[in-house]
Parts: sequence; C-alpha cells; structure tokens
Amino acid sequence: MASAEDVVVVNKQVLLKHFIPEGAPKETDMELVTTGTIRLRVPEGSNAVLLKNLYLSCDPYMRMRMTKHEEASYVDDFVPGAPITGFGVGKVVDSSHPDFKTGDYVWGLIGWEEYSLITKPQGLFKIHHTEIPLSYYTGILGMVGLTAYVGFYDICSPKKGERVFVSAAAGAVGQIVGQFAKQFGCYVVGSAGSDEKVNLLKTKFGFDEAFNYKKEPDLTKALKRYFPEGIDIYFENVGGPMLEAVLHNMRIKGRIAACGMISQYNLEKPEGVHNLFLIVGKRIRLEGFLVFDHYGSYPEFEEKVVQLIKEEKIKYLEDIVEGLENAPAALIGLFEGRNVGKQVVVVSRE
Repeated sequence: MASAEDVVVVNKQVLLKHFIPEGAPKETDMELVTTGTIRLRVPEGSNAVLLKNLYLSCDPYMRMRMTKHEEASYVDDFVPGAPITGFGVGKVVDSSHPDFKTGDYVWGLIGWEEYSLITKPQGLFKIHHTEIPLSYYTGILGMVGLTAYVGFYDICSPKKGERVFVSAAAGAVGQIVGQFAKQFGCYVVGSAGSDEKVNLLKTKFGFDEAFNYKKEPDLTKALKRYFPEGIDIYFENVGGPMLEAVLHNMRIKGRIAACGMISQYNLEKPEGVHNLFLIVGKRIRLEGFLVFDHYGSYPEFEEKVVQLIKEEKIKYLEDIVEGLENAPAALIGLFEGRNVGKQVVVVSRE
C-alpha cells in the first residue's frame, strides 16, 4: 500500500494562455488542463501549506493581471502557461507551517486549480466561523467585505445624514458599501446596469434610490435628480464618464474613495476626465486605496460582520457557478454584467 508521501492525484488547472494587451478577455484566452498531477504532501523541510480548493472568487482587478506591464503594478501580472491566481477558500490537506494544521479552512490567494501548494502562507487567513457558509469568505467575509469596510469607514470618514452615491452598486463590493452606509444613517443611491439589479438594490439591500445608468442619456442630470443638494460621499467603482458626472455633483469638502474603475479595464486608451479642476474648487478629497494595506483591520472587521450576518442585519447575494471548467466563463461575465451579486466558482464542496 502506498504511503501518504506517495499519494499523487490529478490536479485540474485553469491557465492563462497568453497576455491580452487590450480589449475584453475571452474564454479562449484561458484553458482547462486536466493532465497535471500533485503530491498530497508538502515538501520536507518547507514552511508550506497544501490546500484542497473549494471556492474561487472572480474579481474585476484580475483583468489587469492579464496584461503585461512594463512598469510594476500593485499586483503581479499573471504568467502565461501557469494557473490563474485569485482569492479563494480552501481546506488544509497538509502543512508544515505552525499556524495551520490539517483540516483547517483558510481564505487568501490561491490558484485556479483543484489543489494549491502555498509556499508563502503568510497571506492566508484561518477561517474561525465555519458556521457561516464558507463561500462567504470569497466575498463579504474576505477581501471584498474588507474592501467595503475600510473604503467606507476609513477612507470616506462618513457622518450621519450624509448623501452617499455608490456606482456598480449591485456588485460584490457595492452591495455591502450601501448597507454599511444605510446602517450608519446615510441617504444612499446606487447605480447598476439592469432594471433587475436596480430592483435588488431597493428591495433587498435597502438603498433609498437606484437607477439604471444605461437608460440615462445624461449622467450629470441623473445624479442631480437624485442628489439635488449634492453628493457628500462617492464610492468609486466605475471611472470614466460616471466619475466626471459625479464631480459636477459633489458638495464642498466631499470625499471619494477610489476602489476601482471597471469601465476602463478593457480599453486600449483609458478615457479622460475633463473636469478634475472641480477637485480644487470644491476642496474634494479623492483617495485611492488597496485592501492589502488594511489587513491589520481584518480581525475587528470579521467579528463585526459575522455578528451582522447572524443577526440578519446585512444581506448578501452570491452568483454561484459550479465547476472549475466554468471559471473562465464566470470571470468573463463580470465584464458583460451577467453576474447578479458576488461571482463565486465552486471547485469542490469538500
């Protein structure tokens, strides 16, 4: 009988075939490989952790990693011919790291594959609340939720009664930001790309108002309709013409948390914003931020949001796709607006 060290299994993987210099990515830019294998034991003398991957997160920032950058970005480019990597949830199969033991559940950066050998497990977070659906750690209790938390509370510095606008509000981050803002006592409006999503924002997530930006010929006038006295806080997920329209409607000393700009990721030449001088005249604070800089806030964030979930004081919507082979289509769907809620791929349910 083979020893544990001799157990080798097939390890299906999703690889990036080549860099994508411009335009929207396609499913054919990725490929499922079913011929790889992996040994179910960490290398002797290492500090590694071996994971069986359960859930994968599809996130807009992953598009930027598909392009080769001459200047280093805040995250490394993907490597053509190697597995795509992203945030996900896994179960520890073997570990030589003192912080993780066999059977632990973790979230962090993992490969788009059935098993991942994590040689630098410092970026993994142990999951303490296994009574909550594990897939939530790809979103509301993981990177996405922490992004919403620090972006709204730390970057935006909200005050009760302020007027808040959230773009891409039905997406993974936006739906959570809007609920944080409502709980804080703010007036909240969100934009989305379909009537179905607009309805969800108002009926499920509790936004005061919402609108379909695709039906608005003039975004500046649309925002003026919902914010006749102006916007105090803008949670920026879109960029381009939406940012320009927002600047026209910002109040003096308003704050903008620049979380992402999904409208720009597939463009050969990013769109310009032509009214940036309004930042000066209106004394607006516009601040970009990366969730990686705020990992120290995670324990506090996790306990607060777990309690909100248990008390049913926050709603969360997932768009779940079954099977690693369907991960490329799920990722592409983000840029076509197909997902409703947080896009999650199930690799295995144990």
